[in-house]
Amino acid sequence: MPRILMDAEPLLSVRNLKTYFQQDEGTVKAVDGVYLDMNPRATLGVVGESGCGKSVTARSILRIVDRPGRIVEGEIWFRRPAANGGPGSHAVDLAKLEPNGLQMRSIRGAEIALIFQEPMSSFSPVHSVGNQIVEAIMLHQEIGRREARDRAIQMLRRVGVSSPDQRIDQLAHQLSGGLRQRAMIAMALSCSPTLLIADEPTTALDVTTQTQILELMRQLQQEDGMAIMLITHDLGVIAEMATDVAVMYLGRVVEQAPVDAIFHAPKHPYTRALLRSIPRMRARSRERLTPIAGSVPHPYDRPAGCPFHPRCPDFIAGTCDREPPAPRAVGDRHIVSCFLYE
Repeated sequence: MPRILMDAEPLLSVRNLKTYFQQDEGTVKAVDGVYLDMNPRATLGVVGESGCGKSVTARSILRIVDRPGRIVEGEIWFRRPAANGGPGSHAVDLAKLEPNGLQMRSIRGAEIALIFQEPMSSFSPVHSVGNQIVEAIMLHQEIGRREARDRAIQMLRRVGVSSPDQRIDQLAHQLSGGLRQRAMIAMALSCSPTLLIADEPTTALDVTTQTQILELMRQLQQEDGMAIMLITHDLGVIAEMATDVAVMYLGRVVEQAPVDAIFHAPKHPYTRALLRSIPRMRARSRERLTPIAGSVPHPYDRPAGCPFHPRCPDFIAGTCDREPPAPRAVGDRHIVSCFLYE
């Protein structure tokens, strides 16, 4: 696998990650050989159709995959700062750590944080929002409850929650959708992570609130210098937020490149089809959209070879249907998994 990032050591480097779910009916290969790299301070947009493995990839990085899912192969190299704030850094393979072990628990929530897709189901319904933020702070930092509460109020104020000294004692259902998402961001950033994973953070929000949340994330990134992995199916959000894009299909990253290259010079047939299917502002009246032919295969009936070949207009018989293509460089910081570029 060629290095995607040439100008810096990757903050996160995933190699051949496979996360499978063993079911009575068969094996669901939710993540089936993912390769991707992330630069420090960058924003990586992860896009693809529903069920392509975006969220399972994120949960695999954090080692919180629900049973019966488990990582069966691959490496997840995460670059940690030196101990005691010293110079330099070192990489650790998260895939080799125990999910509930001391080292993984010290990374999860502190150095890598997650914003869940639906905060209403992520916050405890019987504990105040502030109590949960305080717990997260005290878990990773050696401070008392009073100081942790003060820091939680500061974080709520920083993310734009009005009257944070009162909101901190409210339950999740007492907050609006936008305030819940801001509180979730406050909890995720309470320990100053170097990597923030945002799993469709604006899906359940109206357009105005969605814009506010995205602008807030951009502002906090500039202030704190963290990297963001933004998982979404909205290519408009990707165009606005991302510096790099990874396109996923059926558990694999089929293409990764800088955002301009993805939108103006896509290489993989799936990426091209995905972009053609977007409604255009300047389209003629009654002009039909261009759908992607076929449908996503059933999880228990995956095609052999390249997973996209049954729907691909550039299908090469005897090649694409025999083995999956390996990722290869096709330009500056541009990686694609396709036999067209051998």
